[in-house]
Amino acid sequence: MVGVTANSTIERKDLWTRTGMVIAGIALLCLTGCVSGSMDVLSAVKVDRTGTTDTVPQSPVTTDSISDETTVRDAVSSVDLTIAQGRPLPWANAATGSAGVIDTIVENTNSGGVCRQFHTTRHAYDGVSNYYGKTCLLSNGNWQLLSFHQFG
Repeated sequence: MVGVTANSTIERKDLWTRTGMVIAGIALLCLTGCVSGSMDVLSAVKVDRTGTTDTVPQSPVTTDSISDETTVRDAVSSVDLTIAQGRPLPWANAATGSAGVIDTIVENTNSGGVCRQFHTTRHAYDGVSNYYGKTCLLSNGNWQLLSFHQFG
């Protein structure tokens, strides 16, 4: 009887092994159908190529941006460059809540007058931006901002 019981147990294990292999084979066949081109349910979906991309437009000129430009111009024109010695110059505009750091000011007299080119950041409610600009001393003693452009 012991021999018969042992054979039955071996046969049941063989049956489970074969059944498991059959189930695994069926599952494998089903999965290969999912990735083959003929049974792909998304094959009718096409890529939409009608969309376009563009650059982000420059911020429109507002009273706040003019006020910030004036604040930066005043900071650049009033600093004594021999004392500043290339150190960052912070600025803040209480009227708009904007602030920034002027990290570069280069003075030149190439055009016969005194001009200062500068690079600054502007931290405002709409994010942080980088600007470069140029202001020149007029014959009447006032500084005129000739350029103030966002970059980066």
